[in-house]
Amino acid sequence: MATNNVLLCVGNGDESRADPLARTARELAVPTDAKVTVAHVFTPTEFDSILDTLETNPDEITPDELAERYKPIRSITNLLADDVRYEVHGERGTPSPTLLSLAEELATDYIVVGGRKRSPAGKLVFGSTAQQILLSAPCPVVFVKGDT
Repeated sequence: MATNNVLLCVGNGDESRADPLARTARELAVPTDAKVTVAHVFTPTEFDSILDTLETNPDEITPDELAERYKPIRSITNLLADDVRYEVHGERGTPSPTLLSLAEELATDYIVVGGRKRSPAGKLVFGSTAQQILLSAPCPVVFVKGDT
């Protein structure tokens, strides 16, 4: 099966996993016309906080533009730049359902998501975006494990 669309979900802790995430997405984006969508979902609180830091308002910058400035995404796209056709996508919302909707909208063939080991209590108390994506994705998911 030729892969045409890979959704690479980027979270707050993924800068340290930039190389393995980019490498995995590159390996899954098989044909030359394949596209990797590098996506981050900003929670409303996170989005507003970043806008305050930048001293701008929501009418002056889109979530896509904000995502392009997001350091973990820049680290990953720098590694993809010459090898793979990609686009950056930013959204405001709740990460898991927003990313799952995006995967369906893009007719994604694979989702790549990073994460770290959590205790069962940690998963229960804090939830896990990666875990929710793994359990509910409309396509295969490749999990890239980090050290922390």
